[in-house]
Amino acid sequence: MTRAIAHPNIALVKYWGKQEKPGNLPATPNLSITLDSLTTQTSIEDYECDEIWLNNTQVQDTKISTFVDTLRKDFDISPIKIDSENNFPTSAGLASSASGFAALMTAINQHANLGMDAELMSQWARQGSASAARSMFGGFVALLPPMWCAQNIAPSSHWPLNTVVAITSKHVKAVASSQGMEQSRLTSPFYKTWVSSSGDDFANATHAIANKDFEQLAVVAELSCLKMHSVMLTSHPTLAYWNSATIECMQVIRQLRDQGTAVFFTVDAGPQVKAICLPSARKTVQGALDKIPNVLETICCAMGEGARIIP
Repeated sequence: MTRAIAHPNIALVKYWGKQEKPGNLPATPNLSITLDSLTTQTSIEDYECDEIWLNNTQVQDTKISTFVDTLRKDFDISPIKIDSENNFPTSAGLASSASGFAALMTAINQHANLGMDAELMSQWARQGSASAARSMFGGFVALLPPMWCAQNIAPSSHWPLNTVVAITSKHVKAVASSQGMEQSRLTSPFYKTWVSSSGDDFANATHAIANKDFEQLAVVAELSCLKMHSVMLTSHPTLAYWNSATIECMQVIRQLRDQGTAVFFTVDAGPQVKAICLPSARKTVQGALDKIPNVLETICCAMGEGARIIP
């Protein structure tokens, strides 16, 4: 048996939409931080036929099956049993597909002796989930053209930010991200503007990280988040992933920042709010979010490592 672990990542500069070509390529450059407290652990073992277990339940998962079949076009991979478990809500806006496919690719690479390095594993993981390419690495990670292989642009030690995750729902989201992205690409009147403006957001965020400029990073990350959700909201049918607690969390985070606390928010395709802050502000941020009605729990995360094999 081979076991791997990976962590989800939270995009500070988002992508929402794919290119119209093979390879599961994002439409825009994007940038994330990897989180340490949230984990996916995946084990692989030889089996009489392919079998997939997720969170202790046997499942039929088309994305995973297709991913393994795609690998088999280039590599000799025997039938396997895949057993994957998350310590956080699955398919609920916390990037479980990112950590899931990163852990799966890492485990298969080791188990089947494929001999891939991290960059090549990142390219393959991207074909299961584009954001999984970023979860192959720790710290600050970029996914950008022309190769669309994730790159570590700064280690965690460069600027050890903290993230407080506010869980506002544990339900599976009604519209999966891949479906929602295509819906937005085809129907939102703001989609082309979103794509054309993302390059500037990426450049500004990269500059802020290099200079440890928290104020600049806060501006560009919140703007990227809100532009993405504007595209979602103007899609047809409307994609509305937030709930009332999501909105209240964002308001509280803005109030904290106005009062001098170093914190900003970002929200992915789901109702969970991620409050990114300096380590000195973590207790203040967590305390404020814990008091919000309908926040089910908060989880504190430091910067995480990349995907790796574990005993």
